Amino acid sequence: MNKSLNLEIAGLKLQNPAMLASGVLGLSAAPLERIVESGASAIITKSIGLNPRIGNTNPTVVQTECGLINAMGLPNPGIDVFISEIYEMKKLEVPIIVSVYGFSPTEFAETAVKAVKAGADAIELNLSCPHVEKTGAEIGYNPKLAAKIVQKVKEDVETPVFVKLTPNTADIAELAVAVEKAGADAITAINTVRAMAIDVETAKPILSNRFGGLSGPAIKPIAVRCVYEIYQKVRIPIIGCGGITNWRDAVEFILAGASAVQIGTAIAFKGIQVFTQIVEGIKEYLEKKRFRSVIQIVGMAHKN
Repeated sequence: MNKSLNLEIAGLKLQNPAMLASGVLGLSAAPLERIVESGASAIITKSIGLNPRIGNTNPTVVQTECGLINAMGLPNPGIDVFISEIYEMKKLEVPIIVSVYGFSPTEFAETAVKAVKAGADAIELNLSCPHVEKTGAEIGYNPKLAAKIVQKVKEDVETPVFVKLTPNTADIAELAVAVEKAGADAITAINTVRAMAIDVETAKPILSNRFGGLSGPAIKPIAVRCVYEIYQKVRIPIIGCGGITNWRDAVEFILAGASAVQIGTAIAFKGIQVFTQIVEGIKEYLEKKRFRSVIQIVGMAHKN
């Protein structure tokens, strides 16, 4: 174990800064063992709601030259069924962070409570999904409503509460300040960027939902900017997410102010070994620059 990569976020001990992002391989415990073996220091599950949800009809994903646009529509079995998967995930011996969504503060809280009782080490509130009505970004762009959701969940659970913010807003730093004041223990930035694709032959939108969320390399500069702006306004840890495909991307987020990073879309293009590559790259960077710990470079771009 390389102690230079060890860190702690809201009381969760991580062996390195590379976490599995929500939305990727997080609906079942079975495939996650290999993700952890490849270097993921924590697992963020797919977003789970109070009740089962089928999601949108196909097509729900389209590949572009710069990433993926998805409009899955938050399909999930509901928390009561998902509890058994949380039990299985606990065997992985890394922090299990359950992503939660809802259509009201009460739904968020009720789902979070059940997840924590099942063994979740932390909760990540999905206040940023850009393609489902009346939840996600539709409520998460409003600082007052976002704060109300965080306050309600914090009242009902004792585990750390992370908040995943939307970039589809005029001022993400304002959102970050609001959820920090409401009691959030950490911020995840960012979720996907609202986007669409049109078939030039049929002259129709490709996704059944018309709009979806863009992930992958195209959104990395946006995500880095968001992390940088948030770091200037809050004191709680930030977890960077959006377009990370290699160790340089990860280090860039850390220099901008992220204490850790989440990796998602890169798995589709590079496979699960992307975790190994990123973790090894960060370690070699620290050695080359003669830093004793990854913590030393968090937010360094603000000092230069």
